[in-house]
Amino acid sequence: HPAMHSAEPRPASFSPCGPLRGTIKVPGDKSISHRSLMLSALAIGESRVTGLLEGEDVLSTAAAMRAMGATIERTGEGEWRIHGVGVGGLLQPQAALDMGNSGTSTRLLMGLVASHAITATFIGDASLSKRPMGRVIDPLSLTGAEFNASPGGRLPLMVRGICPAVPISYRLPVASAQVKSAVLLAGLNTPGITEVIEPVPTRDHSERMLAGFGADLTVETDGDGVRHIRLIGEAELKPQTIEVPGDPSSAAFPVVAALITPGSELTVTHVGMNPTRTGIFKMLE
Repeated sequence: HPAMHSAEPRPASFSPCGPLRGTIKVPGDKSISHRSLMLSALAIGESRVTGLLEGEDVLSTAAAMRAMGATIERTGEGEWRIHGVGVGGLLQPQAALDMGNSGTSTRLLMGLVASHAITATFIGDASLSKRPMGRVIDPLSLTGAEFNASPGGRLPLMVRGICPAVPISYRLPVASAQVKSAVLLAGLNTPGITEVIEPVPTRDHSERMLAGFGADLTVETDGDGVRHIRLIGEAELKPQTIEVPGDPSSAAFPVVAALITPGSELTVTHVGMNPTRTGIFKMLE
């Protein structure tokens, strides 16, 4: 419309209203929050989690684990108590699992369901339903699980898990922590050695947390820098007390704001310093 372009754009200028000073604690790490709920729900006994990120995505994971038998209750702000069902103990959900907008919940839970003798239907909102799930369906199909997806490998999607599943050795064609995690989670209830070969390193929360829960997991890096992650099933996970660190992605906002505002002095506490997540801080340094 010609009238919209008639006014000359005026440059806008912004000036800070003063330096940023003080101490701030950022919300919990999303990746770790998802995995805390999933792994606690597969341990036998009671786990306690503090600092959990209580956003919608993480709550989708909590609801799904509840629907498959785990007892999950919120005891305070960011504080949760989880009674697990044990690896192999997931129950048939009575209704479709609503993933909301959470791609992480969907892909990781597809892995969990794949090696249990249950059938689960995953649904999501309009945005999540546009996202293809093929890169998880491909490796998980090799284990013997069956998938009925909507056209294009999208949600709604039905997973028919199998027990015992077949252990696989899978080389990631594209760097993806979600695909890696889905295969490892399927391996928890699969007898034998499940292996993920990772040419390009991605965030390694799943490996660290699986080992922390007592799974028999090893990571070897060969001469070319390729990581070989091996998990021996069937695993027995022990309940844990978890303090979820602050999310480096969330910390980036106040950190950058302080750096571009002269005279600022800001302390950001409890930030997770996992080397696979701290690229922004290295770059800023």
